[in-house]
Amino acid sequence: MTNQSNVRWGILGAARVNERLLPAIVAAHNAEVVAIASRRPGAAAETLKKFAPQQTSVRTQDSPDALLDADDIDAVYLPMANEEHAEWALKAIKKGKHVLIEKPMALTLDDVEAICAATKQYQVIAMEGFMYCFHPQHAYVQDLIDSGVIGDVRTVRTSYSFPMKPTRMYRISRDVEEGGGAMWDIGPYAIHSARKWFKEEPVAVTAMAKFIESGADTSFSGVLDYDDGRYAHFDMSFERARRSEYEIIGTLGGIKCHTVWQNPEEKPVITWWTDAGQSERIELEKADHFILEIEHFSDCVLSGKKPALTMLDAKANCKAINAAIQSAKQGKTVNI
Repeated sequence: MTNQSNVRWGILGAARVNERLLPAIVAAHNAEVVAIASRRPGAAAETLKKFAPQQTSVRTQDSPDALLDADDIDAVYLPMANEEHAEWALKAIKKGKHVLIEKPMALTLDDVEAICAATKQYQVIAMEGFMYCFHPQHAYVQDLIDSGVIGDVRTVRTSYSFPMKPTRMYRISRDVEEGGGAMWDIGPYAIHSARKWFKEEPVAVTAMAKFIESGADTSFSGVLDYDDGRYAHFDMSFERARRSEYEIIGTLGGIKCHTVWQNPEEKPVITWWTDAGQSERIELEKADHFILEIEHFSDCVLSGKKPALTMLDAKANCKAINAAIQSAKQGKTVNI
């Protein structure tokens, strides 16, 4: 693809996240939207009309399979239901398409490994869509940690929530084993941003959850054990006010990211402090992590570089999530 300057994108599904992703592909300097497909009649056309009405040349289709058969699409974004990610990612990969898979990449480790194997066989790229990682505020946090100002990282706390609205009840209509509930919806962020600040992977998890009649969880909390007294506390809920934040506590001080789901129209805020009395509140420059994610993935497709979010990372996040679910259901600590 060295002769192309833009990656030609197709979107598989008319999910609500297209409100952010579709304009991001349009705005990215190295990407263009070619087609959108949904199995719901007219849904693809409605998505384009709502979120990118100026893109009059974009095809809208009622057949995702037809989109995958198109020769003028290099990469697809996959925001279908959680339990469908593996099936459709594998379909896309076997058609020679690169795939950006909305989190979670898949519900089981076997499926993540199958996606990984397929990318090697068909020589394409797949990445789990954690857009937040591409916001510069997290690189700033990493620089603070690397500076030694808070000492060695000992504890991480992550918290993600929003109150469930009637239009989103489909998220809790099916069992957690089938991709329903808070853990598979916002939990991947809580687990991923908890894991992000340790160099090793956790060895065990202890968790608890509120399960409803459908088998979905509506609130979920737990602790990842990193051994030697190092812990990552995570929680997520559909029953609390909106929150997306993490705090990192070291031997000398702490750092807080106040908004992980950062609005591109607002300046992100990072605060840090030390036991020695230092403290600072920093406002960073505005950025759109969705655009940055699309530009990064597109650059990987065009240049052949490996994505920043690796398949090893996707496997580790999937293992941690499944261990947490097992712990909550069994009421005991589970080794990872």
